[in-house]
Amino acid sequence: MAPETFFLDQALMDVGNNKEIQLDLFLDYANNLKLYPQFQQFFRDTQVKSLIIWGKYDPFFTPPGAEAYKRDNKNAEVELLETGHFALETHVEYIAQRIREVFLTK
Repeated sequence: MAPETFFLDQALMDVGNNKEIQLDLFLDYANNLKLYPQFQQFFRDTQVKSLIIWGKYDPFFTPPGAEAYKRDNKNAEVELLETGHFALETHVEYIAQRIREVFLTK
């Protein structure tokens, strides 16, 4: 991963009360989990075109979590990249290309 991305992230965290905001989000994660049934119902009801790109080695968002989208949404496309949690940092050009391919073509 390019070091400038880490330094930029840290510089942004050091502004104002961003650290407290991130901590509040982290500590409130249990409420996010409670909403999962609603998220899943949304995907079952809408079958909205979805592109799920995750890092295969992400310790937080694991491959089974990505694959779960396909159970509720036949229009979900899942790709697991050879990377970890920061897939967008390491594969930005590829991910941008895939977004264009999936959502800008018919």
